[in-house]
Amino acid sequence: MAELRHSSSVGSRSSSSPLRAGGGDEDSSSPHVHDHSPSGGDDEDGRPRHPSRDRDRPIWSVSGLHSLFPFLGDDPRASPQKNKLSILLILILAVASLISVYGIINHLNAPYLCKKDGIVLNCPHVKESPSPWENPLSATTSWKPCAERRVGGISDLPPENQTNGYVFIHAEGGLNQQRIAICNAVAVAKIMNATLILPVLKQDQIWKDQTKFEDIFDVDHFIDYLKDDVRIVRDIPDWFTDKAELFSSIRRTVKNIPKYAAAQFYIDNVLPRIKEKKIMALKPFVDRLGYDNVPQEINRLRCRVNYHALKFLPEIEQMADSLVSRMRNRTGNPNPYMALHLRFEKGMVGLSFCDFVGTREEKVKMAEYRQKEWPRRFKNGSHLWQLALQKRKEGRCPLEPGEVAVILRAMGYPKETQIYVASGQVYGGQNRMAPLRNMFPNLVTKEDLAGKEELTSFRKHVTSLAALDFLVCLKSDVFVMTHGGNFAKLIIGARRYMGHRQKSIKPDKGLMSKSFGDPYMGWATFVEDVVVTHQTRTGLPEETFPNYDLWENPLTPCMCKA
Repeated sequence: MAELRHSSSVGSRSSSSPLRAGGGDEDSSSPHVHDHSPSGGDDEDGRPRHPSRDRDRPIWSVSGLHSLFPFLGDDPRASPQKNKLSILLILILAVASLISVYGIINHLNAPYLCKKDGIVLNCPHVKESPSPWENPLSATTSWKPCAERRVGGISDLPPENQTNGYVFIHAEGGLNQQRIAICNAVAVAKIMNATLILPVLKQDQIWKDQTKFEDIFDVDHFIDYLKDDVRIVRDIPDWFTDKAELFSSIRRTVKNIPKYAAAQFYIDNVLPRIKEKKIMALKPFVDRLGYDNVPQEINRLRCRVNYHALKFLPEIEQMADSLVSRMRNRTGNPNPYMALHLRFEKGMVGLSFCDFVGTREEKVKMAEYRQKEWPRRFKNGSHLWQLALQKRKEGRCPLEPGEVAVILRAMGYPKETQIYVASGQVYGGQNRMAPLRNMFPNLVTKEDLAGKEELTSFRKHVTSLAALDFLVCLKSDVFVMTHGGNFAKLIIGARRYMGHRQKSIKPDKGLMSKSFGDPYMGWATFVEDVVVTHQTRTGLPEETFPNYDLWENPLTPCMCKA
């Protein structure tokens, strides 16, 4: 090939010049050489030619510009105006090239971020082969947590007796609803520059568990970690003698706080009462602080509380680590495991007002249960069938265990997959669980992994058992939710904050209901639908939107570009 290129270049030069610049050694009988000029090495006007020098002349020289832009004339040196035009064009091209290169570099260095187009979530394309256990590496190296406390910073907090007063709240509901209330209480105290009295965990009608803050969380760590953000005291001040008044007196309670209230609402309506009374209780306090109507530093503080300040007691953490270790070694060798949050308890099924497969006797008993527990919603029951159909189409019904099994198998998880089940008593018992257990026989709960003696101390408080489920799910390789709720969104949010590496699967229940209801859909088509639909539903970095849920997606206020 080198010889061919050399022959071609010689031929092209000989067409304009009979001899090479070096002359002498060229065979004059070569068919490529024709002597048309008596002077051999001179132009027609008698000037010597220098082909090699022309060849080596830089592209930005006048002759080089002329070679790029032949429309400028035969002799680019003939017109200074044309020279200026050539240089201007080259400068424009150079600037355009720099801009293009800058744009390409920016695109390559841009963090991995999925963006919504209507209801469709579009994620960057990656070259990595899809894995059933992990998100793409590029998604996990683009963002990092940045809600930690400042190290070595100087606190500007006033002493306890110089704040605007004291705030007291009841954290209602189950463990995870209480967790959110505690995070919001710290944020509200910061907004009003008030001292926060350690929240009381109120007994819930469903959980029926009287647990104190110190029975679940590490109080010392909680107070110390937030010492530069908010003043927190363990108990009501001694000078306030009538402590029962905080629990019962309307004079000491702010009751008119709307759901998802703005920060300004607290400044305008709650702070004046705190300044007047010095101690005020906020009740009710479920979801009483918004997300996109408060300053970003307040949302970052809520993340600081949730992911750094609120730690479970060491004995809870140690027991959870032991359960995780047993899950990862169930096969005799290190193995990944999946955590499944199965929301199919009797209360959840009843409250959903959805229709599920079952015998006529089961349906009659469920109707009686709903009428007893929710008489206003039940009425005479005649409207519930249409309501159930509509809710299923909208994806507002819990997935049945059998439906979960089919979805997981379509995603490619094999029969041998180790699955930790976090659930209450499943409605329908073993009969309802049979399809899931047949397709995935390696289903275990904390009771299967630990002996009765090991769990005895945790049975004193239902929330302690819930904390164990929370931690084992949090540390799993894949987390799968089957219905909404605070437990699932806190797990998904925490796993995103930890780096997006671990998959958190959120099934599209609306689309799945259509697929399950199509009698003509074959298995191959169903598998394709499941895989395509859930490519972007695995806890990837996702931009926030108005009224977003901070607990499920902490990206914008609480994470930074890596």
